[in-house]
Amino acid sequence: MTLIQAILLGLLQGATEFLPVSSSGHLVLVPWLLGWPAPSLTFDVLVHWGTAVAVIGYFWRDWLALVQGGWQAIRERSLENPHARLALLLVVGTVPGALLGWLLEDFFASWFSRPTAAAGFLLVTAGLLTLAEGWSRQQRVIEQLAWFDALLVGLAQAGAILPGISRSGATIAAAMGRGLERKSAARFSFLLATPIILGAGFLQLLDLGQAGGLAGQLPFIAAGFITALLSGLGCIHFLLRYLQRRSLYPFALYCALLGITGLVLSFFIQ
Repeated sequence: MTLIQAILLGLLQGATEFLPVSSSGHLVLVPWLLGWPAPSLTFDVLVHWGTAVAVIGYFWRDWLALVQGGWQAIRERSLENPHARLALLLVVGTVPGALLGWLLEDFFASWFSRPTAAAGFLLVTAGLLTLAEGWSRQQRVIEQLAWFDALLVGLAQAGAILPGISRSGATIAAAMGRGLERKSAARFSFLLATPIILGAGFLQLLDLGQAGGLAGQLPFIAAGFITALLSGLGCIHFLLRYLQRRSLYPFALYCALLGITGLVLSFFIQ
């Protein structure tokens, strides 16, 4: 990987992490189509870390209120504070992805070397977005989220570890399927992404440091991290404004077209 490739992949990661089009699918398909070496799982996870920092920066007031509410809930043993309740819901939603990612790490990692599978999973994302728009009632806000809702959204996030299944797309679709309006679904999706992305990045960083390969990859990881952070901030702002009045259908169409293109080209590119 060259420095230019790392910068472009970081921009791609930041632009596609929060848009429901699967950043991991793009990070598998784009290098494959351009003939670039596939980025390592460590690079993939740590540029995801850049987008996690973007979420923390964009929602810093929310995170401050969540931490304060959580601490208050621990001291008073009460969930009357809505921020404390939301913090606990985020914990519930984080558990499925963290548990499956830890138990099945090698299984999920093996899929990142399969461009055809990533293309196929993009069609799954297209289907999820279409179903969410077609069936969702969109009558509830994030303050009305229940424990079972958070668990289902967390399970959707766990499935999105596979490349091609958009994490934001799957979680937004699951939340909308439980009746949340688009903007509330997106906000919960973004907040839910932060703990699992930071945790996965930290574990990968430890593994890489123990293997002695961090110094060699550090310039590329840093370039990807910074560009993912900056483009991620822009895309969070864009999507929250977009979802106030517009549907997910354009993203579903994009995923379907990219997935079909990838599957067709797989017959010609070895």
